[in-house]
Amino acid sequence: MEFQVGEKVMLKVLEKVGEVSYKLELPEELSRVHNTFHVSNLKKCYADEPLAVPLDGLHFDDKLQFVEEPVEIMDREVKRLKRSRIPLVKVLWNSRRGPEFT
Repeated sequence: MEFQVGEKVMLKVLEKVGEVSYKLELPEELSRVHNTFHVSNLKKCYADEPLAVPLDGLHFDDKLQFVEEPVEIMDREVKRLKRSRIPLVKVLWNSRRGPEFT
């Protein structure tokens, strides 16, 4: 895949660096992240309007990896089998994709 300067990927492409790398315009909250990415880490954005994901409320570790954390226990039940009981707990997680349950 190839991109043009000014095209939108999940972040705006500023310039092409070599054959397979691009320098991106990052928001201030990501100032600790190196701004040059290999093309395999980028996906083209087809939306006409800006799609900004708010970063407040998200937690990152010291390597800037997203940390999914349990938020709330939503439900509890005990599944009964012939000779055993299995406690089940439904947990709400904070996720970069929105609320998720397990």
